[in-house]
Amino acid sequence: MLNSIYLLFNEGYNSIDSEEFIRKDLMEEAMLLCGMLTESSLTQQPETFALMALMCFQSSRNDSRLTPEGEIILLPYQDRSKWDFGLIAMGNDYMNRAAYGDSLSRYHIEAAIAFEHCTADSFEKTNWVRILELYEWLCRFSSSPIMQVNRAVAIMQVHGPGKALMALAEIRDREKVDTYYIYHSLLGEIYSGLDRKAEARGEFEIAMELTKSETEKKLMRAKISAIPGGKTATG
Repeated sequence: MLNSIYLLFNEGYNSIDSEEFIRKDLMEEAMLLCGMLTESSLTQQPETFALMALMCFQSSRNDSRLTPEGEIILLPYQDRSKWDFGLIAMGNDYMNRAAYGDSLSRYHIEAAIAFEHCTADSFEKTNWVRILELYEWLCRFSSSPIMQVNRAVAIMQVHGPGKALMALAEIRDREKVDTYYIYHSLLGEIYSGLDRKAEARGEFEIAMELTKSETEKKLMRAKISAIPGGKTATG
């Protein structure tokens, strides 16, 4: 049940099957369902509270994630004054309720990662060392290729693009990551950081082809255009 709610929320957070990048209706439905579980004595489990905390933290940034024209604003450039601090406080309350017993789930760790992002004064002041520690822990729970890609993002922030590239090279399930838009987008960022412009451009182009979201395609075009000499087929 919790996994179904988690998947529903994620589809709302970053919709791949809709023209809308953010589906607030799906996010709200997932939070409503999870909220009902937190109120029932039969389902008041640490994992339930942790998932609710995670969704509160993630939802708190909704109003800062898109421009008025519907283009993606990446985390370093988001206006943090637009974040919903009431939802962040609510997430903290649920995290406190999740912290009992011996139960530790992926939702606990993902919520802890989201908490670090939500409570940092700026992108530069984010505790990336702590986030990397949490991702290392999370990968012991669910060592999926997607989770390893997310871990590589933290590695890049802590140790630089070279180490992040090595981390991506260690992922065994190549078939899985090769079809993952975020993987190629991250590779583009890494190659840009290593000043390997042609490879960066190529990875952003692959990412643009893989995603169904027109909003994400626009982001990839912008990244390509930002590379000296970079241009897309449409620009």
